[in-house]
Amino acid sequence: MTAQRKSKSSKFLTAPTRPVSVDRDRSITGLLEKMEGAGFGARQLAEAHRIWLDALGDNTTIYIAATGNLIPAGMRRLLAYVIKNRFVDVLVVSGEMLFHDLHETLGRNHYQAHAAMDDEELDTANIVRMGDTLGNSDEYREADEWIGGFANQLEPSRPYSVREFLHFLGKELAEIATEDGLITSAYKARIPIFCPDLGNSEICVGIAQGRFEKKNTVLFDLAQDSLEMMQIAQKSRSTCLISLGGVDGHSYIKLSDTSLNIIRAQPRGHKYAVTICSEPPCVVSPRPHGSLSEMTQFFGKTMKNALTAYVQCDATIALPIIVTSLSQTAAKYMKGRKRPTFTFVGRELQMEVS
Repeated sequence: MTAQRKSKSSKFLTAPTRPVSVDRDRSITGLLEKMEGAGFGARQLAEAHRIWLDALGDNTTIYIAATGNLIPAGMRRLLAYVIKNRFVDVLVVSGEMLFHDLHETLGRNHYQAHAAMDDEELDTANIVRMGDTLGNSDEYREADEWIGGFANQLEPSRPYSVREFLHFLGKELAEIATEDGLITSAYKARIPIFCPDLGNSEICVGIAQGRFEKKNTVLFDLAQDSLEMMQIAQKSRSTCLISLGGVDGHSYIKLSDTSLNIIRAQPRGHKYAVTICSEPPCVVSPRPHGSLSEMTQFFGKTMKNALTAYVQCDATIALPIIVTSLSQTAAKYMKGRKRPTFTFVGRELQMEVS
């Protein structure tokens, strides 16, 4: 009897794809479980959910880096839920997102736009179009005034880190908010918010308005933010990066690795990394799962054998699916989670890992 010879390809062809079936399981979690056996975007979306769960079940510091118009598009409650339930430990958010969040937390809205709306008429009515959403410029100016009034209350004799400024902003906003957003949820959950581009946002316009009217002298200590990011990178046993809305959002987190050079520490890289971006991976890298140098472009620095997923999808589609599923699946992972604890003492942020 002739022995059957193994094909050279047999060591690679071990996990066949499983066609997604339609059945009575209509839960989001059940659908994602089926998608894990598929390929392309379906598999990447399911793996993003799985990686987030794995990070919650590990002694891992979880970052969310977010940019773009996620708040006008209706993602505020989802992100607030993630923060309140400590599915995240550190926020690195664009100034644009924080301003939109503050605007809505003050009780204002964003609105749906339609293709038939004329841009000139919108401009005449002081309406700002952001894709298929709208914002009221007059209401934005009211938010500017509120920020200016808050800035005028700060102690003018010393500079503030951006993280400290946003912590106090959350405290002030929480006293009048009827519904939490990112800023107030982070304040209540005692997790830090870092913002690399505050000066390029309308929050800075509000601070400038306060200075113009009341001569406030709010100054920022950017080096303190870098030192605090360095501390988080140093004390974390491992890290997970969830990047929403584009690969540029996590560039600031990369600097925490660079800042470890100050204390002669070696960067470890992320153990888990998820990027959700509408751009195809080839825009960032010709091979999304290619060499380590290519992967670094859209996951940041990763550990050897890191778990990664690149979801080519608008974050406003992927985020509701993943977060809704986390609301059904994360509880058992959270029971034994040893998450970092942050203490806000004076000007400095202290981090402890149990």
